Amino acid sequence: MRAVLQRVSRAKVTVEGEITGEIERGLLVLLGVATTDTQQDLDWMVNKICGLRIFEDAEGKMNLCVDEVGGELLVVSQFTLLGDARKGRRPSFIEAARPEQAEAMYDQFCEAARLRGLTVHTGRFRTHMDVELVNDGPVTLIVDSRS
Repeated sequence: MRAVLQRVSRAKVTVEGEITGEIERGLLVLLGVATTDTQQDLDWMVNKICGLRIFEDAEGKMNLCVDEVGGELLVVSQFTLLGDARKGRRPSFIEAARPEQAEAMYDQFCEAARLRGLTVHTGRFRTHMDVELVNDGPVTLIVDSRS
């Protein structure tokens, strides 16, 4: 699994004019699922994202995780994160999981984060989405369960 995390002061996802997910302070998680991802990758990714200390404490140091600041997650599926653009001018998406596998793992990721006590909002799988955000910091990280 691969994710791009952005610490946000607000973010929302709109599909055909309807807001499907919206948060204030928290993390926007763009989540891509690979063909080779397993339950171990999923568990690792949930633990990593929910436990990352990238929010500032009272002394201004990045020392707190999302739940410690009362933050929420906005999770958006993003198969293009598995794109390989090393050759040619058109990326290859051969490493991206088929929609059925990807949607199941995406849903499991969201549910596992909810079970940790986080509020999780989502986009809509396999649709064209407009994502708006205000990156706080800016703080942006790439996390990969295979690295």
